[in-house]
Amino acid sequence: MQYFFKKTNKYKFSFLVVAFLSSMLLGKSCYASTSSIMIDAETGKILSQYNADERRYPASLTKLMTLYLTFEALDKGHLKMSDRLSVSRHAANMEPSKLGLKAGQTIQVKEAVNALIVKSANDCAVVLAEALGKTESQFAQKMTAKAKKLGMKNTIFKNASGLPNPNQKTTARDMATLGNAMYRDFPHYYSLFSQKTYKYKGRTLYTHNHVLQQFKGADGMKTGYTRAAGFNIVTSAQRQGSRVIAVTMGHKTYKERDQKVMSMMNRGLTKLVQNEKDSTALMYANLSDKKPVAQPVVEEIEVASNETSEKVWGIQIGAFSNYAKARNYALKVKRNTQQFFKGKNISVEPVTTGAAVVYRSKIVGFAKNDADTACRKLKSKNQSCIVVASNPTAYYASANRY
Repeated sequence: MQYFFKKTNKYKFSFLVVAFLSSMLLGKSCYASTSSIMIDAETGKILSQYNADERRYPASLTKLMTLYLTFEALDKGHLKMSDRLSVSRHAANMEPSKLGLKAGQTIQVKEAVNALIVKSANDCAVVLAEALGKTESQFAQKMTAKAKKLGMKNTIFKNASGLPNPNQKTTARDMATLGNAMYRDFPHYYSLFSQKTYKYKGRTLYTHNHVLQQFKGADGMKTGYTRAAGFNIVTSAQRQGSRVIAVTMGHKTYKERDQKVMSMMNRGLTKLVQNEKDSTALMYANLSDKKPVAQPVVEEIEVASNETSEKVWGIQIGAFSNYAKARNYALKVKRNTQQFFKGKNISVEPVTTGAAVVYRSKIVGFAKNDADTACRKLKSKNQSCIVVASNPTAYYASANRY
């Protein structure tokens, strides 16, 4: 009997050791708790977060940085959408998902960008990387450097696609930072992320982002999956003038991931829209009580004495229900068209229209011909604007730097 118990205990101990080692090994391909974060895209305010700083494998979320650097190169004139890029053997040998490019052929930048967004094509990611960084590894160094510059403190990139690499790590917070930078810095390319299909040489490519079909107002950005990473997503959606950017990572299935992120965005947008309604209601209440509406905190700047009111012009780019949206929008437009707006000031002008106050968003300090030219440039990018005469004394946003 004593021998039986000793033998039984020995087997029990062996079983526990095997179970422990198995769990350790499986931990590399199983999923710990998820990570998530959601922010207000206009203000950057965190609306919710969970394990947001836990380092994880990004999988194909990596491609957002590849696209960020591609868009930056396009804006700087280092690339054109019509340029044809060579496909190396390294690019052609990438594992799926891929477009199926062959070594020696060429592909337009536009085609590579769209295939990267819709198909998540790893071969296209490498083609762009090699065009911008000579080698994929050199491009990955540029990706990491840009991540640090954007404030992604816990991110290291090792390739352009997101294919498995044990040293390629990020966090949900860093991915939200990247998503917000993409929305803020490249509004003229941002609509590409809402594509559900893309045709390439007669083939129809279909998006992996099912949230675009299932959530009203969703318009981007990127999904990702590897066995070690789980199912990840960075996405955004807008409702009644409010926008959120949401990230969730490490899910066991894409359905679980999609349900999670849609629930997050619904809660966030509901809250933001209600806050906007409450703010408007309070403004109306103040007006009905004949109380003065609070003016934005501004810095009054006088135009030089040799500038008359006839010679000082501005470009009105929008009108908003609150000061913050008007200011942030002007900053974004100014940032993305620096060749025309460098050294110009932002003006946020409150105007009472009936019972409401509208905040007119302007960029000011032009001669008339320069204002006309800059406005035409904006219109060519589908940005509405009108040229307006400015007063010699104007209200300028105090946070004019970026």
